[in-house]
Amino acid sequence: MSFKHIISRDNSVFKQLKKLADNSRERRSEGQTLLDGVHLIEAYMATFGEPVMIIIPEGKSSIEATGLIQTLTEIPTIMLPTLMFAELTPVASATGILALVKIPQLTAPEQPKFALMLEDIQDPGNLGSMLRTAAAAGVEAVYLSTSCTDAWSPKALRGGQGAQFVLPIVERANLIAELDNFNGNSYATAMHGESLYAQDLTQATAFVIGNEGAGLRKQTIAAADKSITIPMTESQFGSVESLNAGAAAAICLFERKRQAL
Repeated sequence: MSFKHIISRDNSVFKQLKKLADNSRERRSEGQTLLDGVHLIEAYMATFGEPVMIIIPEGKSSIEATGLIQTLTEIPTIMLPTLMFAELTPVASATGILALVKIPQLTAPEQPKFALMLEDIQDPGNLGSMLRTAAAAGVEAVYLSTSCTDAWSPKALRGGQGAQFVLPIVERANLIAELDNFNGNSYATAMHGESLYAQDLTQATAFVIGNEGAGLRKQTIAAADKSITIPMTESQFGSVESLNAGAAAAICLFERKRQAL
């Protein structure tokens, strides 16, 4: 296969790729992002077609990456020194292949029957994991507040493992307005409230999960129909104060899925 070998950080192509890797505003402006690894690239291609560009490091790539590269001989490909390649990847040990792709635009249903609303989630890996859980549980739309981390960052994409390609995501959403407009029952997760397991979740349902440390804002809790909590075991040694936001989301989403079976 033919490729362009770039060895300078001052190269305009590398500088643009670095901006896309690091900057959410650049990703929104260009409508592009970077995918890391064979699995993500293949998942993207299965629905949205070929990437815009392939990026590989000097030296031998993994067997899986080499096999994928051989099927994409018509795609513009660049090769980078390993240290420059590592600057574009979201993980410490690079997989050996990146792809520049157009960000998919999936339209959320006007009246979803199962929704997840996330307020001010800051960790991209955590967000990606929550999106993956939402897709597995059958969520029809996810709404991210204006202060949520970017769903299309390389780290969030890696955490999502393809969830972003099948799950409609509304970014920079006004959660108060979305709660007001939701045609169903909305539940804000909080330290105090009714038990999750006491709720009838067989109707249209939206769960609202807050920031990893601060939880939900008071205004957001007030806009939901109910505040709910996940009961936890108390022992002679005390109890855990709260669950990780990702764990709380998983429990809520799959309780709804269980009831809907």
